[in-house]
Amino acid sequence: MASDIPVYSKQYINGDWVDSTNNTLPDSEKYIDVLDSNTDTVCARVINGSSADTERAIEAASAAFKSWSRTTVQERKGYVQKIIQEYMKRQKDVASALQKELGAPKFLAEKVQSVMFIAHMSTAIQVAEQCEWKEDVGESIIVKEPIGVVGAITPWNWPLNQIGCKLGPALMSGCTVVLKPSEVTPINAYLVAEAIHASGLPKGVFNMVCGKGKACGEILAKHPKVDMVSFTGSTAVGRHLHALGAQQIKRVRTELGGKSAAVILDDATPEQIGLMAGNVLGNTGQSCNALSRMIVPKSRYDECCQIAKATFESVKVTEPGNPNASKIDIGPLSSREQQKKVTGYIQKGIDEGARVVTGGLGTPEGVPSSGYYVKPTVFADVNNNMTIAQEEIFGPVLCIIPYENEDEAVDIANDTIYGLSNGVAGANMDRAMDVASRLRSGQVHVNSTQQSLLAPFGGYKQSGDGREWGKYGLEDFLQVKSINKPKLRKSKM
Repeated sequence: MASDIPVYSKQYINGDWVDSTNNTLPDSEKYIDVLDSNTDTVCARVINGSSADTERAIEAASAAFKSWSRTTVQERKGYVQKIIQEYMKRQKDVASALQKELGAPKFLAEKVQSVMFIAHMSTAIQVAEQCEWKEDVGESIIVKEPIGVVGAITPWNWPLNQIGCKLGPALMSGCTVVLKPSEVTPINAYLVAEAIHASGLPKGVFNMVCGKGKACGEILAKHPKVDMVSFTGSTAVGRHLHALGAQQIKRVRTELGGKSAAVILDDATPEQIGLMAGNVLGNTGQSCNALSRMIVPKSRYDECCQIAKATFESVKVTEPGNPNASKIDIGPLSSREQQKKVTGYIQKGIDEGARVVTGGLGTPEGVPSSGYYVKPTVFADVNNNMTIAQEEIFGPVLCIIPYENEDEAVDIANDTIYGLSNGVAGANMDRAMDVASRLRSGQVHVNSTQQSLLAPFGGYKQSGDGREWGKYGLEDFLQVKSINKPKLRKSKM
C-alpha cells in the first residue's frame, strides 16, 4: 500500500483498538478503498471487517451493559461531555476528511456537517436531565429503563449527524452501543472513536466495527444479545433489517427514504418560492428529507419555473477545497455509483417527457471531470406518475408539478410511498398551517426549512418508524416498566 495513504486497520472493541478477524478474506479484499469524491482517487483505506468482529463487539457491549445501565444520568453526562471535548479537538480533522470522503464543500464540512455531532450529543444531555425517569401512578411506580445493547447503523450522507443522534441518546439512556458506520464515509467515524477512547468511557460501552453491511451490519439485527437496531439508510435495507429483527421480535427503528414535496400556495411570495425551490440543493441533494418535488398552482406555473431556474443558477458547483466558494455552493456527489444513479434519473426524466429548465446531463464547468459532479437540474412539465416524481433521486434535482386547486395539491403531495417531510409556502399563515395539517409526513416546513433539534425527526409510511432528536429520540432507547406495590390498607381507628 502507498505510504502516503492513511490506513485504518483496527476495529474498536471493548475499549481497545484490535485486529480484525477477517483472515479468511484474500489480501485484496481485507481493506476497503475510501475514494476522494473530487478526484476519484484513493484517499484512505479502512479494514473490511467480519461478522466475527461484530460478534466480539456485541459480547463486549452486553457485558458492559450490566454496570453502565446502573450509572446515574449525571455520571453519564460527565462522560458525554468529555466525549464532546475530545471530539472538538479533532473537529478540524473531521471537516477535512468530509471534504474528501463525502465531497462536502468547506463551509458545509466545517460549519454544518462536523457541528451536528456536538449539537446532538449536547441535546441528548439536555433531554436526559429533563426526562421524568420515575412516575407514581396509583400504587405503582412507572420507571424508564435503557433497552440494552444497541446496534447503530449509520449512513454516508450525514454521517456525524446520524452518529450523534443515535449515540447521544443511547449513552444518556444507559444503553451500550455497537456502531457500524458507512464504509463510504468511515474516516470521520474513526475520529469519533478516537475521541471516545480518549474520553475514558468505560470499556465496552461503545464499540465500532467497520466493514460492509452484509458481514458487519446484518448480524446486529440477528444476534440475540442485541436488543435494538437503529438504522438510517435506504428503504430496501430498512425493510430487510425489520424482517431479520422480527425473528426475535427485536425493536428495529428506522429512518429511511423520502420523496418530499413543497406545496406552493397561490399567495406565496417569490422569496418563499425560492426558499422551497433551493432546499433540494443542500448537501448536493443527498438528504432523505430534501424537498425534491415542487407542487405549484397553474396560475403561477411559469413564474415558479423561472424562480426555480434562477435559484439553481445562483448556486455554483465547486471543488470542496475552494476557499472562494460561498456557503450555498455545492460539491460533488459522494461516489461514482451515486453519480451514475443521479445521471440515470436525469436521463429517465428526459426520456419520459419532462422538460429541462436548467442543468441536465454532463459535467458542470470548472470542476475536475474525474470527480463525481452533476449539474443541478430543474425539471418542469412533470406529472406525479413519472419515475422522477416517485423514486428518490438523492441528488440536486427538482421536479415541478402543476395543480388546479388546493385539494389536488395535497393529494399529489401525499401520493407517494414515503412520508418523511414536506413543505408549504404561503403568505396567509393560517391557511398554510391548515394545508400542513393535511400532509402525511413526519415533519412539515411552513415558510421555513429549519427545524429545532428538540423536535422529533422521522417519517410516516415507508420513510421509517423511528423518531430521532429531542425527548422523542431518547424515548426510542427506553423500556417502560411498572413496579407494583401492595395497596396500603387504611388503618382502623
